Amino acid sequence: MRFWLRNEEMALEEMVQRLTAVSKNTDEIMHQDIVPLCAADIQEQLKKRFAYLSGGRGQDGSPVITFPDYPAFSEIPDKEFQNVMTYLTSIPSLQDAGIGFILVIDRRQDKWTSVKASVLRIAASFPANLQLVLVLRPTGFFQRTLSDIAFKFNRDDFKMKVPVMMLGSVPELHGYIDKSQLTEDLGGTLDYCHSRWLCHRTAIESFALMVKQTAQMLQTFGTELAETELPNDVQSTSLVLSVHTEKKAKAKEDLQLARKEGNSILESLREPLAESTSHSVNQDQLDNQATVQRLLAQLNETEAAFDEFWAKHQQKLEQCLQLRHFEQGFREVKTTLDSMSQKIAAFTDVGNSLAHVQHLLKDLTSFEEKSSVAVDRARALSLEGQQLIENKHYAVDSIHPKCEELQHLCDHFASEITRRRALLSKSLELHSLLEMSMKWCDEGIFLLASQPVDKCQSQDGAEAALQEIEKFLETGAENKIQELNKIYKEYECILNQDLLEHVQKVFQKQESTEEMFHRRQASLKKLAAKQTRPVQPVAPRPEALTKSPSPSPGSWRSSENSSSEGSALRRGPYRRAKSEMSETRQGRSSSTGDEEENLAILRRHVMNELLDTERAYVEELLCVLEGYAAEMDNPLMAHLISTGLQNKKSILFGNMEEIYHFHNRIFLRELESCIDCPELVGRCFLERMEEFQIYEKYCQNKPRSESLWRQCSDCPFFQECQKKLDHKLSLDSYLLKPVQRITKYQLLLKEMLKYSKNCEGAEDLQEALSSILGILKAVNDSMHLIAITGYDGNLSDLGKLLMQGSFSVWTDHKKGHTKVKELARFKPMQRHLFLHEKAVLFCKKREENGEGYEKAPSYSYKQSLNMTAVGITENVKGDAKKFEIWYNAREEVYIIQAPTPEIKAAWVNEIRKVLTSQLQACREASQHRALEQSHSLPLPAPSSTSPTKGSTRNVKKLEDRKTDPLSLEGYVSSSLPKPPEKGKGWSKTSHSLEAPEEDGGWSSAEELINSSDAEEDCGVGSKKLAPGKYTVVMGDEKEGPDTLAMRSGDMVEVVEEGAEGLWYVRDLTSSKEGWVPASSLSTLLGKSSSAQCLSSSDSSPGSAVLSNSSSCSEGCPTPFSELQG
Repeated sequence: MRFWLRNEEMALEEMVQRLTAVSKNTDEIMHQDIVPLCAADIQEQLKKRFAYLSGGRGQDGSPVITFPDYPAFSEIPDKEFQNVMTYLTSIPSLQDAGIGFILVIDRRQDKWTSVKASVLRIAASFPANLQLVLVLRPTGFFQRTLSDIAFKFNRDDFKMKVPVMMLGSVPELHGYIDKSQLTEDLGGTLDYCHSRWLCHRTAIESFALMVKQTAQMLQTFGTELAETELPNDVQSTSLVLSVHTEKKAKAKEDLQLARKEGNSILESLREPLAESTSHSVNQDQLDNQATVQRLLAQLNETEAAFDEFWAKHQQKLEQCLQLRHFEQGFREVKTTLDSMSQKIAAFTDVGNSLAHVQHLLKDLTSFEEKSSVAVDRARALSLEGQQLIENKHYAVDSIHPKCEELQHLCDHFASEITRRRALLSKSLELHSLLEMSMKWCDEGIFLLASQPVDKCQSQDGAEAALQEIEKFLETGAENKIQELNKIYKEYECILNQDLLEHVQKVFQKQESTEEMFHRRQASLKKLAAKQTRPVQPVAPRPEALTKSPSPSPGSWRSSENSSSEGSALRRGPYRRAKSEMSETRQGRSSSTGDEEENLAILRRHVMNELLDTERAYVEELLCVLEGYAAEMDNPLMAHLISTGLQNKKSILFGNMEEIYHFHNRIFLRELESCIDCPELVGRCFLERMEEFQIYEKYCQNKPRSESLWRQCSDCPFFQECQKKLDHKLSLDSYLLKPVQRITKYQLLLKEMLKYSKNCEGAEDLQEALSSILGILKAVNDSMHLIAITGYDGNLSDLGKLLMQGSFSVWTDHKKGHTKVKELARFKPMQRHLFLHEKAVLFCKKREENGEGYEKAPSYSYKQSLNMTAVGITENVKGDAKKFEIWYNAREEVYIIQAPTPEIKAAWVNEIRKVLTSQLQACREASQHRALEQSHSLPLPAPSSTSPTKGSTRNVKKLEDRKTDPLSLEGYVSSSLPKPPEKGKGWSKTSHSLEAPEEDGGWSSAEELINSSDAEEDCGVGSKKLAPGKYTVVMGDEKEGPDTLAMRSGDMVEVVEEGAEGLWYVRDLTSSKEGWVPASSLSTLLGKSSSAQCLSSSDSSPGSAVLSNSSSCSEGCPTPFSELQG
């Protein structure tokens, strides 16, 4: 760098010296160093032509200055005369001027007095050397005679350093100066034009000034360039180079203009000779041409000096720009390599399974491929720096260390990649060994489980089984872990705590498997050594075990008894020893253990499938996010993205990234922690059930994503990404993966539950399966819910969506004095119902035209019913699939026909739950208010005999009601009044809780309204047992010794009727049996079309009578807003 600066200083100094010399030479050429006077300065005086330099020369080469006849010569100011004399004497070369000038004074038309005065004035003011003065005296006789006499007498007045010759005629003049050197007015042949001479002199001097100014300008410009500080960034350096190049081009333009001007002047000087070859050129004209040529030479010297300087300066700027590019590339590459080094340093995971390690190796390979671009760029940049050094760049001391650092970073990164790959390869080797050992153990357990116990009782069978076992044990040499310490030593570099524990578990399992084989070998050797017995020993049939993997203790006991009896009958006279009986029992217990081992193997297979598919799912999500979603933000791919796809990544991919992070960071790891206890995997699902709600958001966005995909599926961006990923399927197939995955879980859980009936985590698996199915239902329901159009309110205010489905609907409304009866309409309305916690919505289903999700139906909102004013009638005569929903005490009645009886039962059951929960909430609020008033105010007498304001209820009744959690006495009176008009169901027709009842209790007019069907089929209070399936309306989690714990919604089957309002039932889900209160059950699938009344046979005052139609038409403490549209 310093060397370059010295070179630049030297180049500038050399240019300055050369240009200074040009300026000096120009002045010398033009004699400006002696007489700094130009023709332009005295142009007006020169135009008077009282003296001129014609270009003629004397015999010895003396320049001739002619003073023509000028009458006003005496009137010329001295200053002007002096300037003209000085200028004219400065034009000839110094050599010619040194010889001396010849003055020709033409006074032929003048008087002697004027001649005398002119000669004296010229002699006194002439600034140069004189060689000869020739005076053409007056031609008149008198003046000539007078001048001769006067000159003789006044000779002393004309004493000068040179002789003064008085000539009487022009021929005499020719004796001193050749005619060719005199102008025509002096009888000569010299071609002279004063105006042309003046024009040439002005042009030559102007050109000389231009040459001098050009040299000075380039000198100043060069100094400015040399003193410019070099920027530190690429953009500023490029700008400086551009600006300097523009200024240099402008200077070159000025220089070319000057050269063009000089050539033009030179051509003008040569023009007379070009027009006529016979034309003679005088010495002054030759001197002018020589002057111009010398000036052009100085101009060329100026250009050469500047060009040499500019070449060095330009090289400096270009090298500076190369350096800035190199430095910028170095910074970018170094940042990238540092980032990659940090990532590879943080990439310490060695995997927890074979598939995981393979995935990590694949990730490492992918990372290396992506990083190769940066590494290649770094190596290329290092080579570029070496090239700069070879080209003798001025900043070698800055470039060389950076090249070495780049090479070091590349080598370090490559070594880290190699080291990381070696560790993963070692991990892959270890996990392969562990997998082989695990597989060997599983195959061994499967072999032991598959050996039939009955055939092993014979000598041949035992020997065959022994051979199988020995043959299998021989394969252990290749598949087993031989020495644990050797494994520790060989794989010490990758053994972290988790992997160490995994190795120990596998080794323990291997030892346990070997121990099982040794025990089986010992048993089989004993059986093989015994003599063949004539009677076949009895053993459980394997197929029976397969069909009943978890028999009850009672069935085992009965099986053992029958087997023992059968064996005794078959033995006949042969008596077996007690030891033989014990051996038989040991065989049975062994078969039970084998059965458990078989189930454990099946559970492991299901768990492996769950883990393998989960890892593949996570990898596919990552592939989509990196290969498609991330590329949408890549500037290099922006030109491939169509206008309709821009800024719509969130629509296309939804919350896929959130789903990926949940599975990759949380759920997959938790599943892997259950690999040794597959039956406990249900807990993983239960603990993360809230996180699974993210799938609802994804599925709700799926229609928009599908629509966008159809619009932009032909976009080159997708084709390019698919090509890079080497995917056979397009993006839409991968966008469907989350939907497919959430539905896959319930299948795997069912399989796991099938093989885990008697395991510790069976209940968790069952609950997890129910929860996943619930999520699937919620996802499906939400897809329908978002398709509702025309509803003005907020659907979220209606509470949780419980059910949705399509039904046929008839209406029977009574409003005011009119009654519109549509029940008899032949064709019902087709409506899609949405049951929420606070309202039921009626919508009209509209099929949409299109493809995929666009073909999905939409629902036009028609009306809604507030659940606080809704009642139901479970059965409608003549059709087991119909039920009624009525509103405001049957002011509006909707007859609903379900597609199947099962769907009807499910809807009725769900509506019952909603109404029951509302009744319970209202009853508790009423009891609370009644208790508060009973402690503060006396109970007033009834003021009316109205059914809605019957006899006053006392506090004791309220307290009695509170003691029975299953009693609905607050809504159903113990006395049955006259049935109302025809209808089915029960309704509370009293005022709302806000009614002005002084005691704050419920009216005694809360009556049970039963249909005629109900009265025909059963008498109230004397209902006998009806066979069929029932659903639990009000659950009871408190378990007694023989009571069955139930939850609302469970399905049971009646086994027998007991006393005190209790029935013995069987839970259809868990197969458990126990006693439950009859009042907590409701018919699910009755065999009669009429309403089913459920009550105990001896209905006590504390027991409840509940028809299978229910309503909650009274207002609640926080009434729900009217929703009917």
